[in-house]
Amino acid sequence: MLAIQFDRFGGPDVLSPVELASPVPGPGEVLLTVEAAGVNFADTHQADGSYLDASALPFVPGSEVVGRTPDGRRVLARVSRGYAEQVTAEESGLLDIPEDLDAAAALALMVQGLTAWHLLRSAARIRPGESVVVHSAAGGVGSLAVQLAREFGAGRVLAQVSAPAKERLVLGLGADAVTGYPLAEKADIILDAVGGELFDRALGSLASFGRLVTYGSAARTGFTPVDPALLGRLNASVVGFWLRPTLMLPGMVTGPLEELFALAAAGRLRPVTGGSYPLAEARRAHEDLLARRTTGKLILTP
Repeated sequence: MLAIQFDRFGGPDVLSPVELASPVPGPGEVLLTVEAAGVNFADTHQADGSYLDASALPFVPGSEVVGRTPDGRRVLARVSRGYAEQVTAEESGLLDIPEDLDAAAALALMVQGLTAWHLLRSAARIRPGESVVVHSAAGGVGSLAVQLAREFGAGRVLAQVSAPAKERLVLGLGADAVTGYPLAEKADIILDAVGGELFDRALGSLASFGRLVTYGSAARTGFTPVDPALLGRLNASVVGFWLRPTLMLPGMVTGPLEELFALAAAGRLRPVTGGSYPLAEARRAHEDLLARRTTGKLILTP
C-alpha cells in the first residue's frame, strides 16, 4: 500500500511516498480502507522532531481517518500511521458517520473540534458573558473555537488572523471583530497556538482573573519564561493544554464529540474545510499549512 513516511527530521521535504505492507489488525482492532486522512499542525512538529525522538524513525504520521471497515461501514477513527491507504483502529473507538457527511467536516470535528471544545470548557472554563480572543482564528481549531465561544455564551468574540480573506471568513463565522494588540479592552480568555511574541503580548492583555490558554507553538521561537510574580500582579493565569493526554481521561471524548456532531447537524456549528491533497502530495499540504496559505481542515485522499 502507499503511505507517507519520513526517516529523518526536518521540514516538509522529509515526507516521502513509500510502499509498505498492509498493517495486520491485532486483538480488538479492525482494518480500515482510508477514504481521507486528516492533516494536523501537530504532524509538522512530528516531522521536525519537536514531538518525537530518533528512536521513532522511520515514522508514518497521521492520527485520524475516515475509512471503511471490511463489512462496508463508513467510520471516523483515531489511529496511528494515518497517512496511508490502509490503517488499523480499535473497534471500540469507531464512530459510524453518514454517507452524506463530508469527510473533511467529520475529521475537523474529531481533533480540531475536540481541541476547541476542551480549550473553552476544560482549560479556560468559560463563563457566560466573558470576552474571548482567538488567535489563528481561520485555522481548523480557531474557526471552531470562534463558533463554540459564541455557542457557550461568550459576550464578545474577537479574532486574530493573518490575511483579509481570513478576516471575512471569521466574521462570517460569528466573530464580533478582528483585532490586534494592544486590545481596546482587556480579555477574559485568550486562546493561543502561536507562542513567541504573540504570547507575550496576549499575557499583558488579560483582564483580572483572565486566562491565557496556550496549546501550541506555531511561531517555533520558544516562550519567554513566565514569572509567577507577574501573574500575581496581573491577577491572571496561564493554562497549558494538550489534547493527546486529555483523550485518555474518562468522559473526555464521547460526550464532547456527540455535542459537536449534534451542533453541526443542527446547523449551529460549521466545520471549515480547507484543501484536499492527494496522499502522495502530503509534502505540499505541510508546505501550505506552514506558510499559512490555508484555512480550516486539510485532508489527504488516497
